[in-house]
Amino acid sequence: MNTPVPRTRPNNQAVLDALSRCIAACELCADACLDEENVAMMVPCIRLDRDCADICRLTAAFIARGSDHAQHVLKECIEICRKCHTECAQHQHEHCQACAAACQACVEACQAYQAA
Repeated sequence: MNTPVPRTRPNNQAVLDALSRCIAACELCADACLDEENVAMMVPCIRLDRDCADICRLTAAFIARGSDHAQHVLKECIEICRKCHTECAQHQHEHCQACAAACQACVEACQAYQAA
């Protein structure tokens, strides 16, 4: 009996790790934003954190299972991670800065995966 050939790329663990770190950073940031003094000012950040965490979860699932649609979802993930990075980078809160860094690292890992 022939064993199935995996449909994964050799560098998929690096992108999956970056996606996982981004999910955690975005979830932590969104939650921490709710504790900030001026929560109304943090609403765009919270919304982008949630969107970013969700698209990263979806992208990780598509990549992990070798979906034929992973490249399409990956493009959207890069776009949302960039927007989340830009939003979080403008805030001085430690959780926002950590989220911005995780989003940037995720963008870079996704682009490297895309190019492979």
